[in-house]
Amino acid sequence: MAETATTGNLATAQKIIIAAVRYTEEHNTPAMQLIEHMTLEKGAKQVTVPKVGQMTMSDLVDGLDIVDEEEIGMTTVDLTSAEVGAKIVLTDKLIRQSLPAVFTMVGRQLGDGMARKEDDDVIALYSGLNGGTTLGAAAADFSVANFAGAIATAMGKTSDRYKPDYCVMHPHSVFFYSKGTTAIGGANHWPEYFQKDKLENFWSKLSFNGVQLFEDGNITPDSNDDAIGVLAATGAMVVLRSLNTRTERQRDASLRGTELVMTSDYGVFELDDTKGHPMTFDAAAPSTTA
Repeated sequence: MAETATTGNLATAQKIIIAAVRYTEEHNTPAMQLIEHMTLEKGAKQVTVPKVGQMTMSDLVDGLDIVDEEEIGMTTVDLTSAEVGAKIVLTDKLIRQSLPAVFTMVGRQLGDGMARKEDDDVIALYSGLNGGTTLGAAAADFSVANFAGAIATAMGKTSDRYKPDYCVMHPHSVFFYSKGTTAIGGANHWPEYFQKDKLENFWSKLSFNGVQLFEDGNITPDSNDDAIGVLAATGAMVVLRSLNTRTERQRDASLRGTELVMTSDYGVFELDDTKGHPMTFDAAAPSTTA
């Protein structure tokens, strides 16, 4: 509905004149930045991504023909995109009577909302990776030993093994990991394959065996205070973008206001189900007095 210049809104605007605008604090949103990115070209309906299997070499005998035939073992994943967005209507009267840059304020709110939507969409994929086979366990602490065990499990699988690049967990789970470490995070370096300008603020400054640990408060603990994060290689999930996030204004003369619209066109998918695991660990609020 339109944001009108009611008495309540005017009173709020008068307070803003003497105090800076305060924004609701948002959680870190690293999930979208950590996965693979693809672009849907203009005029295209979808992107089809092939994956090939492994081939086996055989011992040969001199003078005898090779009898074993191998298969490419190709599978494909079809990726499409869909629109997301939001709109707010600012009336002329509200704009005239509000001293702060109301378009800047609302633009930031919309931007935060879009980042949260993208983050939530990627987090929703975590529980389905590797057929839903989770590492960790309900009520278990996200300890150094458990983190190391999860990495070893991923790297030591008989088939579909992978080298994890990153782990994303709820901040409360990360607390239990940092509680059990001392200077482990002190000598960590930033890996070249992550975009430092987009992810550095979300990095927990902790890692193990080359796997970078990130925290994301948009992960929602269940009723038992357990939360599902992820251990994954960058290629486990992908975002396909048809349209980057954009903001547009449209004048509505009869309404005597301006619509501010933010839209994006994307889709997030499992790109390779075998290159990641959901990670279930305790995310109860830590004690502040122990």
